[in-house]
Amino acid sequence: MNHTLTISGLLMLFSASTTVGQNWTETKTGSWTKVTNKGGQTLGYSPASGVKILTVNGFAFKDLNKNNKLDPYEDWRLPVSARAKDLAAKLSVEQIAGLMLYSRHQPIPAAAGGPFAGTYGGKVFAQSGANVSDLSDQQREFLTNDNLRHVLITSVQSPEAAAQWNNNAQALVEGLGMGIPINSSSDPRHGTRADAEYNAGAGGSISMWPGSLGLAATFNPELVNKYGHIAATEYRALGIATALSPQVDLATDPRWNRVSGTFGEDPKLATDMARAYIDGFQTSTGAKEITGGWGYNSVNAMVKHWPGGGSGEGGRDAHYGYGKYAVYPGSNFESHFLPFINGAFKLAGKTSKAAAVMPYYTISFNQDKKYGENVGNSYNKYIIGDLLRGKYKYDGVVCTDWLITADETAVDVFLTGKSWGVETLTVPERHYKILMAGADQFGGNNDAGPVIEAYKMGVKEKGEAAMRARFEQSAVRLLTNIFQVGLFENPYLDPTVSRTIVGKSDFMQAGYQAQLQSVVMLKNNAKTLPLTKGKTVYIPKRFTPAGRNFLGMETPEKLEYPVNLNIVKKYFTVTDNPNEADYALVFIQSPNSGGGYSSDDAKADGTGYVPVSLQYGDYTAHNTRNPSIAGGDPLEKFTNRTYNGKTAKTINSTDLGMVTDTYAKMKGKPVIVSLLVSNPTVVGEFEKQTNALLAHFGVQDQALMDILTGASEPSALLPMQMPANMQTVEAQAEDVPRDMKPYVDSAGNAYDFGYGLNWKGVIEDARTAKYKKAPLSIK
Repeated sequence: MNHTLTISGLLMLFSASTTVGQNWTETKTGSWTKVTNKGGQTLGYSPASGVKILTVNGFAFKDLNKNNKLDPYEDWRLPVSARAKDLAAKLSVEQIAGLMLYSRHQPIPAAAGGPFAGTYGGKVFAQSGANVSDLSDQQREFLTNDNLRHVLITSVQSPEAAAQWNNNAQALVEGLGMGIPINSSSDPRHGTRADAEYNAGAGGSISMWPGSLGLAATFNPELVNKYGHIAATEYRALGIATALSPQVDLATDPRWNRVSGTFGEDPKLATDMARAYIDGFQTSTGAKEITGGWGYNSVNAMVKHWPGGGSGEGGRDAHYGYGKYAVYPGSNFESHFLPFINGAFKLAGKTSKAAAVMPYYTISFNQDKKYGENVGNSYNKYIIGDLLRGKYKYDGVVCTDWLITADETAVDVFLTGKSWGVETLTVPERHYKILMAGADQFGGNNDAGPVIEAYKMGVKEKGEAAMRARFEQSAVRLLTNIFQVGLFENPYLDPTVSRTIVGKSDFMQAGYQAQLQSVVMLKNNAKTLPLTKGKTVYIPKRFTPAGRNFLGMETPEKLEYPVNLNIVKKYFTVTDNPNEADYALVFIQSPNSGGGYSSDDAKADGTGYVPVSLQYGDYTAHNTRNPSIAGGDPLEKFTNRTYNGKTAKTINSTDLGMVTDTYAKMKGKPVIVSLLVSNPTVVGEFEKQTNALLAHFGVQDQALMDILTGASEPSALLPMQMPANMQTVEAQAEDVPRDMKPYVDSAGNAYDFGYGLNWKGVIEDARTAKYKKAPLSIK
């Protein structure tokens, strides 16, 4: 090592594995070494990587490129911008191409089969003898040979396993090239497990919170900021430094299958929630802060999906070829920008803006006012270059959504390429077009080859200097996000500490309280609620027919209780005989009619397009849009995607029967329905057969029991409208918020945006005064 030890330092090294420099100490911590600079940054490195410590002016620095001198990018005293520019200039084209990659989904350990499979020494994990925290063969390949440094983590076996996997991966890449750390990311991972029991003094696997729509239902940005801070703390303890969230698309079409991941349909509420969420994730304070609000508790937020993905024609989703077009019959395109330009890009905290942006898959149909292209948003120079980069001056990372450069194989398959509008281009040509539009990174691409080919295309068209400058521009943006969260200084974790942080009791309690605040009481006739504890309840079983999940994998038929009876029995006596019950508790979910495409229908008449229904009973579309606004796909021989005259059947239609049958069996005794909401629902089919009705967006069963028995008073508000019927759903414009006729119940209450009840009646407070005004517009 290039430093001098004092006599006392040698003694400490001998007795406690600790080394002392002029202003720093070095301590062995498991598989890595911790270096503490007095009055400077704490470092971490792996001796196995070959990295040495340099001493300059009494301080310790990591010699990441092993050239025995301190380079600007290795100097933690310099501004992030200077360090990023210095390193970008040093990188080869191949190394920058690796930075531009974002891995496919990586479970830890790798799955034995399916789309996320991996091997260990050529064998599946169970047969390999590998540790759960070992890197798979595929991970070693893309980290070493493709220079990939951005990894999307999905499932992890435990916090300790995640932390040790992180350490193993960081030690590998620290010894390669310039020693650039990996920047691991995650989709939202703090959802609830409904059947889990909450114990105020106990921890858990990770804190459990309502989903985004549930957070929106609190109408409380301060709570969302708190969630962001806690979630970021747990992410960093898992080795995750980038969140592929929040999803701030305005859910202006109620049929879209991603409504539940949004903050609802209202521009002002979504904007305030976006700002609070990102501030919570990105802001470090106190000893955790490095500079400018960034630091060791910060998680880069990748806000999505620019310019808004909530207006797919007919409510269809652009993960599929049948949903590739976003339409704007209400001429409201720019209002979808509001959560970005007034929220994500105008933070209250010191980090100032979201670190990254992800465009959506959609073709924003006929919205390119300069070049006239109808191509996916990441390919569109007007939407990325002129609007996002130009007009709104966003200079952070722009990362495409996953698999957009791959070839489409079918219009109704989830895991297929999504090169919407550029299907005739080659894969390298698609990469080149994305770079020229202004994006920096390719989601779901592990292979650097097409990126290098894109570079060569640029050299041929623009010259070496111009293309090198374009690559370095993206490299600076990508490196900035790694520098600002402290990964170059110390990317390592202590697994025993991670275990104490992730799911700690304080975090679990905060998440549980947020769940209680996210439940909306829609109806409470004759003050049916709260119920008396200890009474007898009847709970009908719920039937789920056999089918396929979004990956196309078969799911079995089920008939089971929809809640954890062990939890319910702590509040009530449970009976299977309605005649013995004082109350009935019915647990149902929003209608699910699929995504608006039927392969059986396609075989029958050659189109496949059917309505997306928000009611349980069969729905036939009459006098609906014909022809469609948009259409066309290389795998289709027509452009009219109308579903006029077609019928949608709901997969979970038996949920309606659960309510009506139970109402009949209870013979006038109270029936309380709990509706798990994934989309606005036509509740008029069953509302009159209920005495009380709760709507929630994913909470633990125990939270519902606490609401039902009065241990907690409902306080949430609807973050979207509940439609009166399917006719108002068809009449609304896909791009316009709050434009449906809301359902009015038997008590005369309209289930409109911002509506909710507490024990006293309809809630009217500061939240409703602030947010129930007419929706904002950018015009």
